[in-house]
Amino acid sequence: ARRRVWLYDFVTNSSENPQSTTIPYQEAWDFQKLLVANQLQRIGKKQKNPPLYGQFVPFDVEPPVLHSRGENDKNMNNLVKRIPTSFPGCDSIIILQHDPVYTLGTASDPTFIHGYNTDGINGDKSDVPIVRIERGGEVTYHGPGQLVVYPILDLRGYKQDVHWYMRALEEVILIALEKAGIEGASREKNLTGVWVSNKKIAALGIKTRRWVTMHGLAINIDARSLQNFKGIVPCGLEGREVTCLRDEVSVIEETSFSMKDVTIYVKEALEQVFGVTLLSAL
Repeated sequence: ARRRVWLYDFVTNSSENPQSTTIPYQEAWDFQKLLVANQLQRIGKKQKNPPLYGQFVPFDVEPPVLHSRGENDKNMNNLVKRIPTSFPGCDSIIILQHDPVYTLGTASDPTFIHGYNTDGINGDKSDVPIVRIERGGEVTYHGPGQLVVYPILDLRGYKQDVHWYMRALEEVILIALEKAGIEGASREKNLTGVWVSNKKIAALGIKTRRWVTMHGLAINIDARSLQNFKGIVPCGLEGREVTCLRDEVSVIEETSFSMKDVTIYVKEALEQVFGVTLLSAL
């Protein structure tokens, strides 16, 4: 029997068009921190004490009853209320699209944002907010047309090795891209992320606390995801371009490609790489 983890899929579970459903960055960040706090509460403060319960969802636990969501349930604040009341500290994976935002890692250089000064950002890019967060890595952009995955996992149940975890996330991306028809996607030595035709198609940035992960990966799906990359030096890599899946896929049939399709490929890849079954919590 495969280990089960909670899935918060805000793309394919959306009552709206999955192409257009987005979530503000701060709400998603707060949601991550809440799930991490639940994990740490499960683990306990003293290593000598046993955890309150295991990190995987027990097999006798049923997923929450699905309800149709109305006009007032489109944002994450309402969905947070639907975190399972039993075993909320089990491993979880969040999948979503963000409203436009630039994020800086803990030690990121803000000058990689074009027009940045100590008072903020100048010029026509002022409508894109800037958020400094606790992940590693340099500046990146999140927005519509980009698929974002945040695994909240206790690495003690997989492998207590952050480098292994980063390579595992890259493997998830490579498998999903292959399923979507991308040829030639690969890693690059001494760099994180995934590349196609010498262009970056997916980025990684994580943080761990007592072996519990947060933040994660982002895959550029369509042209909307590329527009605001022009305002930054992505990941601090001068002279390197970004690309999206739609621009790189070999053959695009009119009805075979959507954000929902790629989300399904990513979920299948997550289950394959981490040896888990995703159990919807929404």
